[in-house]
Amino acid sequence: MNPADTTTDPRPGTSDPAAALAARRVRVEPYGMELGPLAHLAEERRRLASLTWNEFDVRQWGATLGAEITGIDLTADLPDPVIADIRRALLEYKIVFFRDQPLTSAAHVAFARRFGELEIHPFITGNPEHPELVRFEKGADVAGYENGWHHDVTWREVPSMGAILHAISVPETGGDTLFSDMAAAYDGLSDEMKARVEGLTAVHDFLLAFRGQVPEGAEEETRAAYPPARHPVIRTHPETGRRIIFVNRFFTSHIEGVDPDESVELIGYLSSRAETVEYQFRLHWEPHTVAFWDNRTVQHYAANDYWPDVRVMERASIVGDRPV
Repeated sequence: MNPADTTTDPRPGTSDPAAALAARRVRVEPYGMELGPLAHLAEERRRLASLTWNEFDVRQWGATLGAEITGIDLTADLPDPVIADIRRALLEYKIVFFRDQPLTSAAHVAFARRFGELEIHPFITGNPEHPELVRFEKGADVAGYENGWHHDVTWREVPSMGAILHAISVPETGGDTLFSDMAAAYDGLSDEMKARVEGLTAVHDFLLAFRGQVPEGAEEETRAAYPPARHPVIRTHPETGRRIIFVNRFFTSHIEGVDPDESVELIGYLSSRAETVEYQFRLHWEPHTVAFWDNRTVQHYAANDYWPDVRVMERASIVGDRPV
């Protein structure tokens, strides 16, 4: 506190140190801990709270992401205006979810196709009747490959636009999925860091996470099918124009033209922005919850804290655009 500040009573027990933090953050050494509000979130938080919807009801949950949509039935053949409003809600809230939606696998695929062409994942087992659906069936014998922040399939030349995940069976406790707004995270970078990473290109490689999924003897064939992909470290959302941190520790191998040690440091720092709680929304799953997230904007983290209980989910991923 500035000794010249006479607005605060200096006697012990008569002042609140948080009074000095209004609309700014302070760094506490030696651990680099930051205290105070992330003031740049306020405008987006207020803007989202002011939105109105004609086709359904929306409840905003997070500061800049996360909303629950009610008043529609995803098992029905929804009219085009409802689909258009869901797409708009996805762009605004970055991740939307629906409760009590007992989708069959066929209905899941049909709903997802209303938003674009669907991917087939080459490394994760699909639903045997609907290969467009990746099936995550975890329990005592399958512990899961989770617990890390990432955008899906950034090792593709054209990563997913979004993903629609249906909870089929969930444990009594645990198994939440966390989402983090990487556009808000970019906005929170210092001007110096923004200048440092502007124009840089990162290389993404499926081998970082899926090396063990490649059959023996198929390494060259798989590498030819999925060569390393080059994407901007900071991408621009093709529909909203927002700038987004687009590196992650699951799939980003290095940044081109940067010293290897600095590359690791930059990827680590930028990826760690997802860990800031104020950028996050946490979804607690219930049976037949359906979540739809914008894979371009958010990273997600599946909390594997329920082992050895059973958790069964199916996901459809929608083909996106080449990041720029």
